[in-house]
Amino acid sequence: MTRIPEVAHLTHCPPVAKQRQTRMQYQLGSLAQIPQLEDRTDEQLQSESKYRAAAKAILGARAAERYDAEASRKYFNEALAACHPQERPMLRQMMKAALAQAERRPDELREAMEKLGQEPPSNRQLMLLRLMGLIAPPPKASLLIRARGIAILILLVIVLVAIGFGLAKLIALPLGGVGTLGGILLGLLIVAAVLGALALIGRRRQAKARTAQRERIDAAQPRRVMRR
Repeated sequence: MTRIPEVAHLTHCPPVAKQRQTRMQYQLGSLAQIPQLEDRTDEQLQSESKYRAAAKAILGARAAERYDAEASRKYFNEALAACHPQERPMLRQMMKAALAQAERRPDELREAMEKLGQEPPSNRQLMLLRLMGLIAPPPKASLLIRARGIAILILLVIVLVAIGFGLAKLIALPLGGVGTLGGILLGLLIVAAVLGALALIGRRRQAKARTAQRERIDAAQPRRVMRR
């Protein structure tokens, strides 16, 4: 995470100015609390008052993962209003990356992640995001694009059922074979099991990547010494 410069200590200022400067130092670096708040639930983040900007940024990122661009933009705007001015450039870049994910724009997501100094998504993840954009376009997309997404989804389901049916026929061949209806049902079970396993593996990898990213952020986070 980008280091936020500290306010210079003005030794020639009167005591009142020093107290005001100390309060400002406590306000700086609220986004640095994001790794410590990521494990909280949405309800806990909604009620967070001390690090409001960091909590709203996390909520915005979670909304982007659900492809809810409207909610993500709302949370990030609230975070911008609550953060210190020096943190706004970084927060705007985080918002840009989140909205690119929510609106299924893989190229802009890669560019935004690189500008944040983070590892961009892999080519496979970007391809899946692009496919998601074709199947489930943003709500503001035209009727023609939505119809195309429905057609692609139906075609994808037919292809998966055909693959599952073929695997079911192949597996049941040594056992004397299986009928058409039985093959379709067995094929659906095979496809569901494969998709469930892939989803589980994907979530574990995502959790592992988040843990590694959090450790990198904690290691790179500068130690700030607060002056009394």
